[in-house]
Formats: sequence, structure tokens, C-alpha cells
Amino acid sequence: MNKIRDAVWPRMGLRRYARYLQTRVMRLSASPHAIAAGVASGAAVSMLPLIGLHFVLGFVLAFALRGNMLAAAIGTAWGNPLSFPLFFAASYAVGDWLTGGGGVSVTEGAQVETTGEQLSHGLFSSGFEAVWPTFKTMMIGGVPLAVLVFAGFYVVVRLVVTRFRALRQSRLARKRGLANSVQSSTN
Repeated sequence: MNKIRDAVWPRMGLRRYARYLQTRVMRLSASPHAIAAGVASGAAVSMLPLIGLHFVLGFVLAFALRGNMLAAAIGTAWGNPLSFPLFFAASYAVGDWLTGGGGVSVTEGAQVETTGEQLSHGLFSSGFEAVWPTFKTMMIGGVPLAVLVFAGFYVVVRLVVTRFRALRQSRLARKRGLANSVQSSTN
């Protein structure tokens, strides 16, 4: 039971967990591009309704874009049990709009009720075709959302990592300058 609770709500709290992930990303020893591409890859694939494949897909996308694999794994934390319902609803809405659907029609509503009854007997008791229309719509809508999420995360993470490293370098230079001035004054 504790494992399930920890998967949904980390023991250290969400804010502290997010800060921990941010610190891990900042301390990676890769280029700003590799870190940004990795985090963006992980976050982008989290928009797709392929639960269980996000790590693998994040690694593949990060590898293709010369991104950092650890950063991709950290980026997949964007998709979690709290955010998946929002992502899936958004991907369905976008997919429905892209395919020219008008929302859930009366016949689709009846199909949803039938599918709900089937789900109570087992997800695939009547085959994958029962969930295929919804899955297909979510995939169609998830791809453009993934592209937008990738672009947003890439720009923000690259900017933050570049700025963090510049500030760190100036801090280190200041410390070296102080150490040199203290050392020269003692001589």
C-alpha cells in the first residue's frame, strides 16, 4: 500500500520532490542541449496514452536527438498519476478536434456505456476494438501536444541550465578571486 501511495504522492512532498529533480537536472555533466533535449523528450512522450512505454520512448527520442538519457528519465516525471487524467483529456479533445469530431455523439455515448460495462468484466474481454476508437483519437491528439510540450520544455530547460551554469561559473570565479587576494595579502 505504501508503494502505491508513494507513486501518487512522494513521501517528501511534491514541492520538495520537484526541487530534487530540478537539482538533479542542473548537476548533470552534459551540454545544455543534451540536458534540454533529454528532459523535453521525457516530458513530450508523457503526453501520449502509452503508459508503461514512456521511459523507453523517452530514451529513444533522447537518443535520436542526442539528449541525455538520465534527463529523459527525469522528464518523464512530468507524466504522473496526478497529471495523466489532464493529459489524456486534452489529447482526446485535440484528437477529436483534428479528426473533425463533434465531441461525444449519442451513438458514441452508448458505446462508452457499453465499453464501461465491458470494462467491469475485463478490459479486453471483447477485444482491443472496444477501446481502439478512443485510443486512436488520443494518439492523434497526443502527437501535436507532445511537439508543443517538447518545444516548451526544451527552450525553458536550456535557458535555465545555461543561466545556472553561468551564475555558477561567476560564483566560482569570485571565490577564486577572493582566495587569490587573501593568499597574496598573506605573502
